[in-house]
Amino acid sequence: MNNQDNNSVAYLRTVYKPGVRVVVQHMEDPFPIEPGTEGSVDHVDDIGTIHCVFDNGRYIGLVPGLDSFEIVA
Repeated sequence: MNNQDNNSVAYLRTVYKPGVRVVVQHMEDPFPIEPGTEGSVDHVDDIGTIHCVFDNGRYIGLVPGLDSFEIVA
């Protein structure tokens, strides 16, 4: 991982702190979370995947730039 990657992960960790609420718009996953499902951030891992616990009981990571999601206002 290079310094730019480290800075990107550090930035994601400042925005997506544990407990921040997100809503999924679209996932590129064989078993995606349904659009409109909300969840809470658990943590951001060392490669920048945002791991969330969703209201439907699922636990899965969101990949910035691949999956579409936003913070719930």
